[in-house]
Amino acid sequence: MDSETTTENLTTWSMAPESQRAYHAMIKPIGSICNLDCTYCYYLHKKELLGSNSKFQISDEILETHIRQYIEGQDRSEVVFSWQGGEPTLLGLEFFQKVVELEQKYKKPNQRIENDLQTNGTLLNDEWGAFLKKHGFLVGLSIDGPKELHDRYRVAKDGKPTFDKVFAAAQMLHRHGVPFNTLTVINRVNAKKPLDVYRFLKNEVRPRQMQFIPCVEPKVFQQIAPQKWDATLLPVQDSAAARPGNAESVVTEWSVDPEDWGYFLCKVWVDWYRRDIGKVFVNHFETAVAQWKGMDAQLCIYHEFCGKGVALEHDGNLYSCDHYVYPEYKLGNILETSSSRLVFSEQQKQFGFNKSIPCPSSVRSANFSLRAMENVRRTG
Repeated sequence: MDSETTTENLTTWSMAPESQRAYHAMIKPIGSICNLDCTYCYYLHKKELLGSNSKFQISDEILETHIRQYIEGQDRSEVVFSWQGGEPTLLGLEFFQKVVELEQKYKKPNQRIENDLQTNGTLLNDEWGAFLKKHGFLVGLSIDGPKELHDRYRVAKDGKPTFDKVFAAAQMLHRHGVPFNTLTVINRVNAKKPLDVYRFLKNEVRPRQMQFIPCVEPKVFQQIAPQKWDATLLPVQDSAAARPGNAESVVTEWSVDPEDWGYFLCKVWVDWYRRDIGKVFVNHFETAVAQWKGMDAQLCIYHEFCGKGVALEHDGNLYSCDHYVYPEYKLGNILETSSSRLVFSEQQKQFGFNKSIPCPSSVRSANFSLRAMENVRRTG
């Protein structure tokens, strides 16, 4: 962190006077490079969109700069490093051994360093398992349900299925005692099989937590950044253009249908509520309960504002969000300006507050509660 940066610069964005400086960075050490070719991937096209002279691999200088700045720029007793891609395991164990050594070099007294690793799992083996266990990594494993659902969109570069390798990775993580969550993209196909997905993950994969992410991609997502669309072309709610699978649609054919997404959540909720509450943890349900009890949202999408979760690309460029890695949302480069200055810059503050400004009154006034979920539970 630059010597001029002080907590005074950050207090205007603090939720309370005693708030500590804190932010989260998703690190892309290998950019968009991946050994898979998932149909719905929102990141593979970044290779062409962003361009690079660094062969899409983070340099030692940028890696050490980030680790130092990230630790120096926060006051919390715990600092969490998140590694994603692309596929970060392509960098090999040697890279992550270097990461651990640098974290220990720069960590403050009495500070705890944590790491999480999002992976497709296809390259994991027992050597990885031993390393991840030894250094306390939390793993996020991408899996879209049983074999026939997972392999629909998650394929290798040669088009071959990947389920067997991913499922084997889950069993390996269990053998080594490595905690892991599952990340499941809910798409046009598996959204129609909510209990098949949920019960398979619960009974066969057995993650610490299930994370369900709805796949909603405009057809122009590779060229046009979010919120930069032509407003005159945006579809009316519930119109054919707002739903996948027809000529008028503005979203990709693999995007989840809005009704199917609601159906998926409701069916899984009922099964979870009846059988698994307190035993199985689902991201959307955990935050629903927390917010109902007056606590903060546990997922950024449910917060009134955002902006403290940024994305660091392999070349040192910092972006407003993992889903906003477009030139329009570039904050700067950490070799020129410290990441803490960029995160708490006026540009990023405005990005965070913009989230709540343009919402229609019908959305702002919506009253969602567990009572509504109770009604779903009673009707089955």
